[in-house]
Amino acid sequence: MINSLLGVVLVVVVVFCVPLALVEKRTIVNSAQDRVDAAAVRVLALVESRLAAGEPVTGRAFESQITEGSYVEVQVPGQPVVSAGERPPGSHLLKAVERGNSGETVTVEQSREDVDHEIANNLLLLGVVALLAVQAAVALAVWQSKRLARPLTDLAETAERLGSGDPRPRDRRYGVPELDRVAEVLDTSAERIARMLTAERRLAADASHQLRTPLTALSMRLEEITALAEDPQTVREEATIALQQVERLTDVVQRLLTTQRDPRSPTAVAFDLDEVIKQQVEEWGPTLREQDRVLSLEGLRGVTAVGTPGTVAQVLATLIENSLMHGAGTITLRVRPSGTSAVVEVQDEGAGVPADLGNRVFERAVSGRNSTGIGLAVARDLAEADGGRLELLSLKPAVFALFLGRSHED
Repeated sequence: MINSLLGVVLVVVVVFCVPLALVEKRTIVNSAQDRVDAAAVRVLALVESRLAAGEPVTGRAFESQITEGSYVEVQVPGQPVVSAGERPPGSHLLKAVERGNSGETVTVEQSREDVDHEIANNLLLLGVVALLAVQAAVALAVWQSKRLARPLTDLAETAERLGSGDPRPRDRRYGVPELDRVAEVLDTSAERIARMLTAERRLAADASHQLRTPLTALSMRLEEITALAEDPQTVREEATIALQQVERLTDVVQRLLTTQRDPRSPTAVAFDLDEVIKQQVEEWGPTLREQDRVLSLEGLRGVTAVGTPGTVAQVLATLIENSLMHGAGTITLRVRPSGTSAVVEVQDEGAGVPADLGNRVFERAVSGRNSTGIGLAVARDLAEADGGRLELLSLKPAVFALFLGRSHED
């Protein structure tokens, strides 16, 4: 920008100042020549008037008609040459010659020193003006380039922050439509990247939390298989259960991914709720025995619910784990009807949920003890994505209820 603007100014200076200098020089020279011509005419008129009056022509008679630095020479036929002033040195002079009707000749000469000095002063003035114009152009170009470079620097810093993983939008505008458009696009991209990063981090946290319990149960199941290696029939049964746990584990991962991509993904089917409850009893059996806890089943049997078996199993597993970690005594798993829904309640005999928590137990990072506070939040998200809902019905004793749709054939 500086080079371009400087080039334009230089072109303007050359196009306008050079012709202006030539015109000004010619004007000064012509003006000086006109003054010399006028002086010759005045002297000739004075000489003719003296000759007509019969008076002698002397230098004193026309000294008053010439300027300082001029030289006048008068030639009258039959008379000696009369002069006034000091002849200027050099051959490059301003000169005027006038002739009268009687043959008299008047010659006026003037040095060009003053004229050249005036021309030099005018050229110097033009040079100063041109230099000031160039300096002003450079200053303007520097200011304008900084004005445009500062937003570009900010935009580059924003892009660098996006690349380094800091997606915070800056919401800065610069009054230049093109730069404001770029800033708007970067802010939009920052918000989109922030949402993507949040979703990815949430998925990682949810997956790590939700996979922990199935992996623990699977590990305990494999330990039992190892302990019962001498009984092939028992090993076969335990291995079958372990494979079922692996399938449900795969289903949990798939469901988490599906929920992150499209929370309204329609995957609900009619399934036997007793089978899901039976799976939970088998999977949590070893853990319950280790902690001297009991899982009691109450309520309806043979209920056909609508949903995703893997999702329902994962929600129930989260509730049972929550009772094991925060509750005490017998864990009761109760199935009851509620209008067109089937309700699966999980209750324990512990101290219950603190009153200051209430329904906040479903918020992320909210926990009554030293836990992640993710489990119940993920369980509610999974339930809602599956078409059901998860609620806290009672604080003391703690009663969590999973509401599921019932099949019309049930």
